[in-house]
Amino acid sequence: MPATDIATRVYNHGWRLDPIIRSLLDTDFYKLLMQQMIWRLHPDVRTTFSLINRSKKVQLAEIIDEQELREQLDHARSLRFTNRELIWLAGNSFYGQERMFAPDYIAWLAEFRLPDYELSVVDGQYKLDFDAPWPEASLWEIPALAIVNELRSRATLKNRGRFELDILYARAKAKLWDKVERLRALPDLALSDFGTRRRHSFLWQQWCVEALKEGLGDRFIGTSNVLLAMHNDLEAIGTNAHELPMVLAALAHNDAGIAAAPYRVLEEWRTQYDGNLLIVLPDAYGTTAFLRHAPDWVADWTGFRPDSLPPVEGGEQIMDWWREKGRDPREKLLIFSDGMDVDSIEQTYRHFHGKVRMSFGWGTNLTNDFRDCDPEGGAGLEPISLVAKVTRANGRPAVKLSDNPAKATGDPAEIARYRRIFGAEGMVEKAVRV
Repeated sequence: MPATDIATRVYNHGWRLDPIIRSLLDTDFYKLLMQQMIWRLHPDVRTTFSLINRSKKVQLAEIIDEQELREQLDHARSLRFTNRELIWLAGNSFYGQERMFAPDYIAWLAEFRLPDYELSVVDGQYKLDFDAPWPEASLWEIPALAIVNELRSRATLKNRGRFELDILYARAKAKLWDKVERLRALPDLALSDFGTRRRHSFLWQQWCVEALKEGLGDRFIGTSNVLLAMHNDLEAIGTNAHELPMVLAALAHNDAGIAAAPYRVLEEWRTQYDGNLLIVLPDAYGTTAFLRHAPDWVADWTGFRPDSLPPVEGGEQIMDWWREKGRDPREKLLIFSDGMDVDSIEQTYRHFHGKVRMSFGWGTNLTNDFRDCDPEGGAGLEPISLVAKVTRANGRPAVKLSDNPAKATGDPAEIARYRRIFGAEGMVEKAVRV
């Protein structure tokens, strides 16, 4: 398939609507894995997911036209899974397991559509909420983030000339290829694309994935984007996310139930999946607290994804815990994915090489790194820290603490309550850039 001329495609916007989301498979694989479990175990829980812009200085409502945003959201709501997509999901093997998605879930997906949304403007920011049954609301997270991020990119580039755009993308391509050449020096690298949520655009993510596939060969192990995995004959990569413990904690009736929620999630997960999908995400309420109270059977899981501590510090803490439990870290897997870029990938790889199995999820700094590429300069193409988090479950507030207090989300009083329950040991505050 010939590479798309991205600059020309960006320049030629002569149609009424250029859809950002063209398929419901244009999402991250972990959303489908979680959705299947949620649909089976918690179909009647009602949740609210909300857009949260941590980069508060960037006032999105002053950059992105509200009507354009509504048109893109409405278009996403018009989509359905196609027969071809459902056949691929049902018949493909993922993580070495055939029929990962059960026939009754596939049948439910055939009728699925994204639920309605609520959009308003508050103090220069968009207030965007998705309130619906959990299995439905959950699938809005990735397309909503992709839509807002790409509309911001489009607004920045709207009046640029054809050659200016050509230079912009040529610089970005050269910048990425320089990174690829550095990563080639890591012989045992295992790297995947995790860049859907905050990508510059779908076309740019597609180019990045194709470049990594050619440039890194079998060291590029796949992509979290299900549509790109299908189109490029790649492995779809992903496991689970913070929304699971956040919802179960919100539904708990007392402090003890909140404290138990991270482990209840794992108990439910292992009723649905096994093998390489048994990956622990420990930091929703702090990695130190999680490890202190984790049941012994958690040590038998395949690995951990340390998400919000500095990667070396987080990895070493988990390896120490494995050793305390009598497990050999060399037989375990660490997945590093929080704000990784070529420097931190190299540093982390060299620190842990030979000590533990590891892989890297490369996200925003892969699919949205246009720093110093714009001929006009400015910050319009700088990536921002935009998330869509669950904020309520059955009317109760949901909270995330994180190992980085700057990433905490939820009502301040509830955050304080959760900190009393879990403590703050091991948490390290640092600026959130992506």
